[in-house]
Amino acid sequence: MRFLLFLLLAFPVLSIAQEKELISAGEVRTSDRFTSLNGDQNTDQPGVQVKGDKPPITDYLIISAQRDTTHVDTTLHIYKDYKFNYLRKDNFELQPFHNVGQPYNELGKSYSLNTLTPSMGARARHTGYLEVQDMQYYRVPTPLTDLYFKTAVNQGQQLDATFTSNISPQFNFSIGYKGVRSAGDYARTLTSTGIFKFTANYVSKNKKYKAIAHTTFQDLSNQENGGIVASAVQGFIDNDEDFDDRGRLDPNLENAEGTLNGRRFYINHEYEFLGKKDSTSFYSARLYNEMFYEDKFYRFEQSSPDEEFLGNAFGNAINDKTDFEQGDIEVGLLYDHHLLGHLKAGFTRQAYNYGYNRVLDFGTSSITNRLKGETYQLSGTFSKNYKGFDIQGDGGVILFGDLTGQFLNASASYDFKLFKLSASLDLSSQSPNFNALLFQSDYENYNWQNAFDNIEKQQFSIDLKSDKLLDAQLSITRIQDYVYFTENQLLDSDLNTVGYNAAPQQFDSEITYLKLKLHKGFKFLTHFGMDHTVMLQSVDQNQEVLNLPEVVTRNTFYYENRFFKRALQLQTGFTLKYFTSYNMDGYDPVLGEFYTQNNQEFGDFPMIDIFLNGKIRQTRIFFKAEHINALFGKQDYFSAPLHPYRDFTFRFGIVWNFFL
Repeated sequence: MRFLLFLLLAFPVLSIAQEKELISAGEVRTSDRFTSLNGDQNTDQPGVQVKGDKPPITDYLIISAQRDTTHVDTTLHIYKDYKFNYLRKDNFELQPFHNVGQPYNELGKSYSLNTLTPSMGARARHTGYLEVQDMQYYRVPTPLTDLYFKTAVNQGQQLDATFTSNISPQFNFSIGYKGVRSAGDYARTLTSTGIFKFTANYVSKNKKYKAIAHTTFQDLSNQENGGIVASAVQGFIDNDEDFDDRGRLDPNLENAEGTLNGRRFYINHEYEFLGKKDSTSFYSARLYNEMFYEDKFYRFEQSSPDEEFLGNAFGNAINDKTDFEQGDIEVGLLYDHHLLGHLKAGFTRQAYNYGYNRVLDFGTSSITNRLKGETYQLSGTFSKNYKGFDIQGDGGVILFGDLTGQFLNASASYDFKLFKLSASLDLSSQSPNFNALLFQSDYENYNWQNAFDNIEKQQFSIDLKSDKLLDAQLSITRIQDYVYFTENQLLDSDLNTVGYNAAPQQFDSEITYLKLKLHKGFKFLTHFGMDHTVMLQSVDQNQEVLNLPEVVTRNTFYYENRFFKRALQLQTGFTLKYFTSYNMDGYDPVLGEFYTQNNQEFGDFPMIDIFLNGKIRQTRIFFKAEHINALFGKQDYFSAPLHPYRDFTFRFGIVWNFFL
């Protein structure tokens, strides 16, 4: 059905979009220089489009969900190497599992303090899930294709393809599909990802009406092996030759599978009913409306339970399914004024429905099946540039409904030419995620109904950016009533740990989390470059509930040059990533969550990757020998307890942009 939809949409659009006059009459370039499609500048070309010439790459616009606009970038930079992965973004603060499409353990925390309502949960499985803020919209003068391909671990491949075009100068659409299938080196670690996405961007001819919309269908399925058994872990650490074939290491779970599936429909549109723009002043008043509906579920299945590893079960099979539906309707006013700045005020009705299809009755107690309700929210935003200072603030509050919450964010920045400095203060009160409040399972120990207090957070941040000096980010976060999942070990008659389960708890003391992140990249001797990032962390708490490494660092050394009459750009070097040992979080497949454990420390091992990247026109080619030091170093590398990190792997792939 999706393939048929693609053909129906793409075939007529490909024909229509070949017209040369794709830019509206009288439109003038914002740049006074023409940029060719391969990213090189040509100062001989005029700033106004000449019929028959290819449009400059700066006309191929990418629009974020926040309406920030960038253009397609086909250059080859070391940062492109950092983003050449399953997530297609820099994963410096994440530790991936051994296989593509598996969860990522967090090496650092980044808190979003501008939301009012909780999420479904299963956060470890949401790393590769596209949220509303992850979607991209386009405005392009000619059809454009972005193609990402990379080999997987063991058998399989990964592909992320997006095609975008314009039906008219006012309407652009994109259609894309992300597919991943990777067998992995260890038993029962097959991953499968299928994400279909469609976006649309429309601006009326008089520019008074604007709209962006998208729909997604996402299916992320993983076999869950619960890690390898304790004897296999010891054999792995001891470098036992009998365990060189990773597929022979016994898993804790033989027949488990977890699936995160979701669909979403979204639109955000606005209409200008009052406006004036001239050389001395301007103002604009617009009505806006934002709506979305999302329906998703997380399912954990086993044909037969593993009671020794996860505890007693109610039946002869496990079929846990957590449903979540959410719908938002927001209406409000946007106002821009050359003296007053930007103002936004909105009112939102949100409805949610989380839970299960049964009520559990234990005789003396019971667990309900649903958390169902609605909230009515008021939110506002302000921003203005005053004498060089960029001042921003936004806030929101749940006026009434079945949940409570509020947030307030304020920030200011100033460009000192040598560096740009910004500071922000964020306050938040929000309910814990739904799966901490209510959870049902065929495993007895995974059933609860809690009435936790809101989680309170206060964060102060300073951000310094400078091409000549360095980039620095400092944040201090205070957390009260922190909710987390904690480990409960299962012991045999000899008091040996044979399994575990996890359950939510609320911490009744305060946590203070300090994070300092420094980055500096530079080139020397014309063709050589280095890029360094270090993150320092400290957590002040009277009980170890938030565990993070004290130091995380990534250091890259590379050589870069052009060959064959500058037609080929070549980049080669190595990257070393390292983090200090700490009580690394464990992974629970029943919940799809990471949990806190204080019995085992992991870390203190290097991960060295050697890369060779090339660029020919709009094509970037990547070759990488990942974790090459695993060939001769200790086998002490883990992504979570019971889950070893990947061994040495050679992988390659491309990112290719087609311009028609």
